[in-house]
Amino acid sequence: MGGRLFVVATPIGNLSDLTARAEAVLRESPRVLAEDTRRARVLLDRAGADSRPVSLHARNEASRVATARRWLAKGEDVALVSDAGTPLLSDPGERLVRAALEDGRAVVPVPGPSAVLAALVASGLPCVPFTFVGFLPRTAGKRDQMLDRVVHASDTVVLFESPERLLGTLEELATRTAGSDRRLAVCRELTKLHEEVFRGTPAQAVDRYRETPARGEVTVVVEGGTASPDPARARSLARSLVDQGLGPPAAARAVAEGTGVSRSRAYQLVQDAKERAGAPERAGVPDAEQAS
Repeated sequence: MGGRLFVVATPIGNLSDLTARAEAVLRESPRVLAEDTRRARVLLDRAGADSRPVSLHARNEASRVATARRWLAKGEDVALVSDAGTPLLSDPGERLVRAALEDGRAVVPVPGPSAVLAALVASGLPCVPFTFVGFLPRTAGKRDQMLDRVVHASDTVVLFESPERLLGTLEELATRTAGSDRRLAVCRELTKLHEEVFRGTPAQAVDRYRETPARGEVTVVVEGGTASPDPARARSLARSLVDQGLGPPAAARAVAEGTGVSRSRAYQLVQDAKERAGAPERAGVPDAEQAS
């Protein structure tokens, strides 16, 4: 059968958030892989574990995967922990999980603390749907592309940022959302003594953190925007839904929600699509839309 790989969520600040199940897994697993062995040692001591943590971080993950595979093949359970929170979310471990699955090993999640979910539920912004993008890239071009993605997203977006780069990111968001009423939340030091959640517009956040620079771990939650109407896509979607036999009210609702056009315009497009679908084709004569 082989050993099992446990992916263990650990506290993002407050040690009391370590679950009883996580403690038991850490105590009972003969092998523990940790992004930071010093932090892991604190958790292992709290759990009463005898295991000695072995490092697994971005620079040595490839070699550690080979080692973990041997442990699992011998039937030894392996627990994976990150610096804080749920492993794999902007932390190493994806290659290890893939390797374990390729070898037919059981991958067992041990859920618990997550900075992503903690910030999301504290933000006051819509929680579903949401998109998590991790840390923004450092290179200018890729960073601009990701900021564009954040600003044009219709879902709530959650991202990580370092305190040193937070103000610059907020200034970018304020510039790109100028004239709108977009909101965000800056969540700092969650579950720790100096926990802080700032809620407001990007411009208000710039004023706040320009005056008092942020410290510690930072998670930013950005409200989704309203999608810009896409007439061409709306027309195409209306035709497709009519061809599928969807009734006009349901089709119009789907077109409006999916493309940003008004409900009345969506209904008209659906009606146009129905008339066009019911009219006999005239050989060699393109319709007015195609001719224009």
